[in-house]
Amino acid sequence: MMWDKRADMVVHGQEPFNAEPPPQALIGDPLTPVDTFYSRNHGPIPEVEVDDWRLTVDGLVTTPLTLSADDLRARFSEHTLTATLQCAGTRRTGLIAVRDIPGETPWREAAVSTASWTGVRLADVLAAAGVENGSGTQNGADDDVVRHVAFLAPDVAPGAKPAQAFGGSIPLSKALGPEVLLAWAMNGEPLTAVHGAPLRVVVPGWIGARSVKWIERITVQDDPSDNWFQANAYRMLPADAGASAVDAGEGFSLGELALTSAILDPVDGAIVPPGRLTVTGYALAGGGRGVARVDVSADGGATWTQADLGEDRGPWCWRQWTTTVNGNDGRAGTLELVARAWDTSAALQPEDPAGLWNPKGYMNNAWPRARVQVSAGAGRPDVADGRIA
Repeated sequence: MMWDKRADMVVHGQEPFNAEPPPQALIGDPLTPVDTFYSRNHGPIPEVEVDDWRLTVDGLVTTPLTLSADDLRARFSEHTLTATLQCAGTRRTGLIAVRDIPGETPWREAAVSTASWTGVRLADVLAAAGVENGSGTQNGADDDVVRHVAFLAPDVAPGAKPAQAFGGSIPLSKALGPEVLLAWAMNGEPLTAVHGAPLRVVVPGWIGARSVKWIERITVQDDPSDNWFQANAYRMLPADAGASAVDAGEGFSLGELALTSAILDPVDGAIVPPGRLTVTGYALAGGGRGVARVDVSADGGATWTQADLGEDRGPWCWRQWTTTVNGNDGRAGTLELVARAWDTSAALQPEDPAGLWNPKGYMNNAWPRARVQVSAGAGRPDVADGRIA
């Protein structure tokens, strides 16, 4: 079943349904069409009847809530935000090329997508439940304790140990940020089942696993979620950790996204014409930082051309970029395209994926590379030495 996705999606699994679009499908409008938006799941996709659905808000709150879909719309102001979601395993194939990662989905560059999300602010719902500030609640709690907001969904994942519903948490300080939404629509249309209908969390700047779909329960608590997916699965393990380390909860829990970029066109292995070559891609900075600059090289990093950045839709949204580089000056041969991005804190992507390798293949944000073959043809007099003249 394709869940109304485009026919050329790269499907990594049917159940759970995991799919990403071909890279070129992400070029153009910063908003990703719903039929193109990547899908990451851990169990069968639940079909939730909105009339029967309720959202429970409990834990360290003074006023526990039980809300219907109509209650959310009636009691809280509606907000819309453009935000990019990215799977923590995006570009895992680059780490698999360093060393094999058995049992993990070989996500490519396109397990990342952008939408305009509409719903209510999580902060407003928490305020209605009596959560007053970023450190604590009125419920007799110590304000020096860092609290967390846990999310629980009904989709039972058989791969968890033991099998359980998907869940996770974010710090209360993040939950109270105005960018975190409980969304019922994307790109102006009601959520579809595969994207979390009737309600999902959208946590901009964090790994996609924290944007829990089909949400049914929100719990304010003293500790991070002990759900298997946060306590054991989505963790950055040491490079020398064995498979048993996952069950032991070794490493640290993933949260904010790292600065990254990808080349969308031409793709690795493509055959391209000689002369000027247009290269396009995206860059995304996590944690509310913006993308400041992207450079592109056609000679493996010996020389660089600064790319043109697309529309800036705010710190939670990717920047699409494009530039033109020399296509081997009309000679047949191989070009090694490389990109690198800086964010607004002047942080630069790491160059080498070998230093990022980890047993789960998470957070590959090394410089993206694409090796393309230039077909024979006439040279271009306006291009020289790998730089645009």
